[in-house]
Amino acid sequence: MKTIFLAEDDPDDREFFEDALKRVSIPTVLTLSNDGVELMGNLKILTQHPPPHLIFLDLNMPKMDGFQCLQEIRNTPKYKEIPIVIFSTTNSDEAVNKTYDLGANFFIRKPPSFALLIKAIEKMLTTEMWEVPNRSKEFFFITIE
Repeated sequence: MKTIFLAEDDPDDREFFEDALKRVSIPTVLTLSNDGVELMGNLKILTQHPPPHLIFLDLNMPKMDGFQCLQEIRNTPKYKEIPIVIFSTTNSDEAVNKTYDLGANFFIRKPPSFALLIKAIEKMLTTEMWEVPNRSKEFFFITIE
C-alpha cells in the first residue's frame, strides 16, 4: 500500500485527482491538503509513522505556495528524501528550473484529460527514478501523452 499526499487548493482538481487515483491498479492511501500550510501540518502529524511514498505538489496555493513547501521539505532532515512531483498548470522555464534546483524529483504539467491524469499518476507510482543518486534534468519534466 503506497501512501500519497496531494497538496492542491482547487477542490475540483483534488476531486479529479482522487477519482483518477481510484482507477490506478496500485493500492494507495491518499491524504489531501488544501494548501501548503495544511500539507506541512499533515507531514508533521502523519509522519510519526513512515513518511509518504510520494507527494504531489501544486505550486500556486494560498498561505504557503509549492515553492515554499518544497524548500521546507528539502531542508527538514526527516522529510528531505520523500519523492516530490510538482503537479501544476504552469510549465514556465523559470518554475521548472526553480523546482529542479529546490530538489523536486519530477515536474508534470496537469494533464488536460482524465485518461491522461490516470496515466500520469500511474507513471509516478511505478517509476523508480528517484532512487537514482544523481537526478538528471533531462528526465525531470515529464510529458504525458
